[in-house]
Amino acid sequence: MLDMRKIPVTVITGFLGAGKTSLIRHLMENANGRRIALIINEFGDLGVDGEILRGCGIDTCDDEDIVELTNGCLCCTVADEFLPTLEALLERKRDLDQIVIETSGLALPKPLLQAFQWPEVRSQTTVNGVIAVIDGPAVAAGQFASDPGAVQAQRSGDEALNHDSPLEELFEDQLACADMVVMSKIDLMTDQERSAAAVRVAAEVRASVATLSIARGQIDPAIVFGLGAAAEDDVASRRSHHDGVEGEHDHDDFESLVIDLPPIPDVGPLIDVAASVLNQEGILRIKGFAAVAGKDARLLVQGVGTRVDHYFEGDWPPGESRATRIVVIGMAGLDEAAVRQAFASVAS
Repeated sequence: MLDMRKIPVTVITGFLGAGKTSLIRHLMENANGRRIALIINEFGDLGVDGEILRGCGIDTCDDEDIVELTNGCLCCTVADEFLPTLEALLERKRDLDQIVIETSGLALPKPLLQAFQWPEVRSQTTVNGVIAVIDGPAVAAGQFASDPGAVQAQRSGDEALNHDSPLEELFEDQLACADMVVMSKIDLMTDQERSAAAVRVAAEVRASVATLSIARGQIDPAIVFGLGAAAEDDVASRRSHHDGVEGEHDHDDFESLVIDLPPIPDVGPLIDVAASVLNQEGILRIKGFAAVAGKDARLLVQGVGTRVDHYFEGDWPPGESRATRIVVIGMAGLDEAAVRQAFASVAS
């Protein structure tokens, strides 16, 4: 018998380090038997987000349910990368209850939504909702209300600064396209900071869009999966700075590099170096895994702004070599030699 039901799709977007992966991991760990497929759009050469999610040990999420697209952001590779991937998942939709798409922090959500208007996709899927995840402390500090140089320097927002920057437009486009905004890391915020971030968000979202505040990715999956927005039906109402611009946008303003190291002798120096690299001009995000001498578990490292998080997440996957691999993402022209030299000191 032909399966005529539409598979609900949830798109999770947000800036670098906003907390998208933590949110998705929580959704997977609390799926209550719901079979979820993930499409992860990683910026950079190393698919760290996929590895984080594969390591969660969830019965309803096999390796075949996690698909990574690492050759460019979804909004730029819809025809070449995304649609074939989605169609392959839909061929086995009897086994799926939900599809979750984690976009790159650099992706515009609107071109992705437009792909769901294609007849062969629209007949089999519906976009349940677009979730924009924002880094609460960063937004409260005005990081996305300033030019890129000020973002890298962790300066507070200033109304006198030039707001016409790629990062600012990207942030606003993600909010304008959202059906719900999730403000993460509220455990690190004061009431005054939460109010400041809420005001910033309210200026960009559509009137019907709610903002929920969370910590460590913890949210009721029923809220995320129960929006029923059918976003593919009202794409035109979701404004974008790039509406009508041929080619939409490019990512020449960003670049990434991968640091490969042997197992490190100790955790402390790695975290210190990661924090120092984050303070370098033009660096936006650090994430990856480390092998630590004398430890069987794999160390997960994630850093954005002034904060570096790390914890041992479990044993190394069978067949994977024990090594340290860190992705550094930043603005074009970042000092690659300085970054590599800093991390090289960890293994010495």
